[in-house]
Amino acid sequence: MDTVPHLPAPAGCCCPQHGRRFFTGLLAAGGAVALAGPVLAQDGVSGEVGRQSRAAKLVPAEQLEAAAEQQYQQMLRQAAAQRALAGADHPQVQRLRYIAERIIPFSVPWNARARQWKWEVNLLGSEQLNAFCMPGGKIAFYHGILSKLQLTDDEVATIMGHEVAHALREHARERVGKTVVTRGLIELGSALFGIGGLGRSLADMGGQLLTLKFGREDESEADIVGMDLAARAGYDPAAGVTLWQKMLQASRGAPPEFMSSHPAGETRIRDIQAKLPKVQPLYGSAPKPQRTWGPPAAQGR
Repeated sequence: MDTVPHLPAPAGCCCPQHGRRFFTGLLAAGGAVALAGPVLAQDGVSGEVGRQSRAAKLVPAEQLEAAAEQQYQQMLRQAAAQRALAGADHPQVQRLRYIAERIIPFSVPWNARARQWKWEVNLLGSEQLNAFCMPGGKIAFYHGILSKLQLTDDEVATIMGHEVAHALREHARERVGKTVVTRGLIELGSALFGIGGLGRSLADMGGQLLTLKFGREDESEADIVGMDLAARAGYDPAAGVTLWQKMLQASRGAPPEFMSSHPAGETRIRDIQAKLPKVQPLYGSAPKPQRTWGPPAAQGR
């Protein structure tokens, strides 16, 4: 039976920006994925992505990932208490983890730290249109985004690639770095040794990883890197067009959380279409998935 325990919908959005989030379960049989880290044989969109912001380098990646993991554990306990986590035998969990296993090996060329991340993929019992990936590779989808939008595997891969791209490009680290600077918390000793003001501020900011807002530049970058990842994994990047058409139809004048800080409307679809010539050759030459799934039954059917 393709159902998930219902979780009272918290405030939230698809990217690590607003609201409360919940995670559980390891990506593959209780362990981290072994990353081969393939070389990007074709350029794809790599030439269109700029250098990492200097602000990100002000924050130790290890500390930020530890703060994300701490928040993850807290959310895990709350989700388990509400019986809002799908088990490993749930068909949509199997679907999400299969797609993730195809995408993740292509993450290392974008960020070498991804090789050591303990990737996790979870399905949460909420009807929100929501999905996210926190620093360190913590991925989750809400049941609502799968069922209400009746997502194909290609569309799921488009969303997952986008969210993974946020983590790989360390957009949260950049935002936290800018926050640290504006608060005047940088100290030479703490920057060198991870103690003092910076260390304390990062510990305090663990919960704020759930409320960070990404700018449109970050969102656009995540779009194109996500298309690249999905295409290399064997999923059609043109699904970005149908995905956003569904999102626009679902919004009915008010964008869902997934779209809260994204460029919207026909402009967004045109931007995706403009990038397709860069990534369609990657999709054309990629091995295609051996397994496919359909979406869960839509509510009311």
